[in-house]
Amino acid sequence: MRVLIVGATGTLGMPLLRALISKNYEVVGLTRSSEKRKMLEQSGATSVIADALDAGALEHAVQLVAPDCVIDLLTAIPKNGPTRASHMRATNELRVKGTANLLRAAIAAGAKRIVGESMIFAYGFGDHGEAAKAEGDALQTRESNAWLQEIVDGIRSLEGQFLAANNQGLIEAIPLRYGLFYGSESPSTEYIVQMLKKRLLPVVSGANGIGSWIHTSDAVSATIAAMERGHPGEIYNIVDDHPIGMNDFLIYAASLMGVKRPFSVPLWLLRWVMPYVAAFSSTRLLVSNQKAKRDLQWQPQFPSYREGLQQVIDEYQKK
Repeated sequence: MRVLIVGATGTLGMPLLRALISKNYEVVGLTRSSEKRKMLEQSGATSVIADALDAGALEHAVQLVAPDCVIDLLTAIPKNGPTRASHMRATNELRVKGTANLLRAAIAAGAKRIVGESMIFAYGFGDHGEAAKAEGDALQTRESNAWLQEIVDGIRSLEGQFLAANNQGLIEAIPLRYGLFYGSESPSTEYIVQMLKKRLLPVVSGANGIGSWIHTSDAVSATIAAMERGHPGEIYNIVDDHPIGMNDFLIYAASLMGVKRPFSVPLWLLRWVMPYVAAFSSTRLLVSNQKAKRDLQWQPQFPSYREGLQQVIDEYQKK
């Protein structure tokens, strides 16, 4: 089977590419950067260059590849993670316009299946209570401000476009609502580790948020399971078993590293300096992975942040 990974040089793209190659798939990585072509080819993949926002160039590139399956990992998130609304605008556009272009190109090229990167903030920001969200639960109607609404609308646009194409019989489409990524190969996780070591990354007093996380290794295995066994037209939550707040995540990482506990800043200050991080830190969003476990026959290797962060810190300390 020939698999095209779009956004192949990103946080999830490179480990997914290597995992598919190890399973003897024929893998092609699409990137918009000629400088990253060498990275893909050194990993054993074929490469193709196109900008997902250029519909004609993208369609030509996908036609050349003629994939059986397309995996859409289109994002443009800063490597250290987003802190402001402006950091999400390029990704919002990719989730709306880039998704539309890629779906048209994949369908025109005769691809049978497409798996795409959504995320748990499709449910919305804010306090969602103590019950874990399942895929069939209603989505929050409106966000507290316009820039949060733009982020949520972008995520839901991807999902809506996927499901519409599937329902029209044009392609088998499966959106995956990933949790918050972390892992030993994640640039944002490496940044967190470096900042904790220097004691430059605070916890936030007054932030009582809880989020559902996913180690990148488990995101890779779930993506492959969805490609191989996912039911067309179904959404799957891809998260670990134990939601945790950012404060506890940072404190536990610091303890594993043997560095001082992070200092604290008030939530009001974070809302002024880093509004996206403040919104994320205040969001209580527990998400269930039971459907993915059942339908995809998938289990996370790192069922909680404790096992996952131990692996991250072990790998970091080898460097």
